Amino acid sequence: MTLSMSWSEWADHDATALAERVRQGDVTPAELAAQAAAAIARVNGALDAVVEVFDDLVADPLADGMRPEGVFAGVPYLMKDLGPTLKGRRQEFGSMLMQGHRPADDSFLTRRIRRAGLNILGRTTTPEFGVCSAAENRLHVTRNPWNTGFTTNGSSAGTAAVVAAGVLPMSHATDGGGSIRIPAGATGNIGLKVSRGVFSLAPGLSDLSGLVSIQGCHSRSVRDTAAFVDHCRGGAPGEFMPFWTPAQSCCDLIRTDPSPLRIAMSHEWGDHRATPHFVAELERVGRLLEGLGHHVEWRLPPVDFRAAFAAQTTCYISNFAQVIAGHLARLGLERPPEELLEPINIKIWEAGLGLSYSERAAMQAVFNTTSRAFGAFFEDWDIVLTPITALPTPRIGAVDYLTSSTNPSVHDWFDHLWRNFAYTPLANLCGIPAISLPLAMQESGLPLGIQAQARQADDGLLLQLAAQIERALGGQWNGGMRPTVHVPSDRPEVAATRRGPASSPL
Repeated sequence: MTLSMSWSEWADHDATALAERVRQGDVTPAELAAQAAAAIARVNGALDAVVEVFDDLVADPLADGMRPEGVFAGVPYLMKDLGPTLKGRRQEFGSMLMQGHRPADDSFLTRRIRRAGLNILGRTTTPEFGVCSAAENRLHVTRNPWNTGFTTNGSSAGTAAVVAAGVLPMSHATDGGGSIRIPAGATGNIGLKVSRGVFSLAPGLSDLSGLVSIQGCHSRSVRDTAAFVDHCRGGAPGEFMPFWTPAQSCCDLIRTDPSPLRIAMSHEWGDHRATPHFVAELERVGRLLEGLGHHVEWRLPPVDFRAAFAAQTTCYISNFAQVIAGHLARLGLERPPEELLEPINIKIWEAGLGLSYSERAAMQAVFNTTSRAFGAFFEDWDIVLTPITALPTPRIGAVDYLTSSTNPSVHDWFDHLWRNFAYTPLANLCGIPAISLPLAMQESGLPLGIQAQARQADDGLLLQLAAQIERALGGQWNGGMRPTVHVPSDRPEVAATRRGPASSPL
């Protein structure tokens, strides 16, 4: 098969550039789809990141109602295997329990994505029900394209791998406590978690009932993420809460630099601390921002972190337990079969079903006080800057973070998560925006995302700051380095290992 672009050319284009090529008549959506399918075939053996390709949408990108006149003009896109539904197509949540499950309808966001001109032509991997920090189970072991001995983190595991490896410029992700930002940080992608009231969870949930869950994407350019937000945002009829519209579109906002910002740096969140190397990388990025004219200081939001993490744990247990209970009822099962559901998820189901209204009310009270504390902090500071994680990205086979863990205590299992993933979940609790930017490196040679968080509805400010940094770097995120498993490489199917620590990209 003759492809429309060389592999280097393909990987050099972001989604905006591909869409412009379509509008100019250089390529067609069908040619883009064929190239994306070939790219998946080229690297998926090494990465195990794609669950399924929809061959009918490779052959005919218009078959499911994609609008080629949308801003992305037929650019290929993959959907994480949970979240928005695709009518009649499998959605299996990374779980043996859900094999063969086919939703009856498209979700509201699915229709928005297609209206924006994205061709949803397959599914990416996720851990079971998106609960744990890596897609690593009996169904899939998704590997990091920078070094396949390591995980991508999760739960947007497959998306992180395909975007980093140059398969696609953009792919779907979800975030209930960091699942957009954490894998973006470990693979060198851009990952924005928006505020509440941006992307709809209709018809199955609302921002009120979902509470911490957010939809989004991974990309390799700020303008792609900005366009995705601008063209996919908005509430469905009957939302429980208003969906806000910014005074200025994100695409317009990112064309200019922000005014000098007050940026607080922090890494000591309650009982949790980043490694010395991560702290040094954070300090270096702080100096970069000072060089761009911003004021940077060490400052910590006045939050009761122990109470906040405990409340977040209660939220996860109660929410996920009800998701599992709903599917058990649909399947006519009284309890999860041990051969079909992983041990920690069974424990979550057991613990969550017994939670009382009083416990949930106490959780919501902590959500309120935590959100108010962050709100007061953002009266004096524009941005809070942290590493994306406190500890290095785990190697494949580190079961402590997986729902296949045999930890007898589900609460201890969650406490173990917070030791590494301390900096992301409270943005979900508060409903504030946060972004992971590929600005640093781990000692292993993997990327290290630096997270910026802002006040409610300042999503555009985060993108504006990201665009300023992108311009300052000449567009060279990750210091211009690319993963060892990458579509343009001579042998992308071979998982080469980067040897020794990489130099910092700034």
